[in-house]
Amino acid sequence: MTSSTPTPPDPRDAELRALIASGEFERATEETIRMYGPELIGWLCSTFSAEADAHDAFSRMSEELWKSLRRFDGRCSLRTWCYMLARHAASRVRARPSTHREQLVSEIPSVMHAATQVWNTTHRRDAHAADVYTQIRRQLDDDDQLLLVLRVDRNLAWRDIAHVMLGESAAPDEVAKRAAALRKQFERVKERLRELAAQHLRE
Repeated sequence: MTSSTPTPPDPRDAELRALIASGEFERATEETIRMYGPELIGWLCSTFSAEADAHDAFSRMSEELWKSLRRFDGRCSLRTWCYMLARHAASRVRARPSTHREQLVSEIPSVMHAATQVWNTTHRRDAHAADVYTQIRRQLDDDDQLLLVLRVDRNLAWRDIAHVMLGESAAPDEVAKRAAALRKQFERVKERLRELAAQHLRE
């Protein structure tokens, strides 16, 4: 995919938007988690060394997803929205004291039940495929790792990746400017990966 090629529309996104438009926020949240949860778990488990931290971040993302759908304005896909929330959740988990683990008490038991189901059926199958590439990639900064996942593993368009990095309040011109910067960052990240791979082979 070239940088000028838009991401093909995801028919699942239209289904989710219809649920949101009809005010079925709880059901929309559950369906979104079931659709995109497995790939989000894969990313979170690859970025955290401790499985418990990845689980914590996924739970926080699921909770925030339900709270945020009322302000979802459709400027990006639900998939992109989830990655934005997951990135914020991961940052909050990293920022807490290492000895502190918060027990989340959800206002929405059915949504958290869906999140737990997706976690239990996905993470053992997909999240621990630790290989040399995964270990090398973990040496990159968090945002560089996420950039690789979104562009290489998830094939998101640059505009969508910019939304993930900037957050929901970003203006269109800001998104366009960040998308252009991310293309250049991506080239630097690929070069850094080549250097790390070469270093690994020498060791």
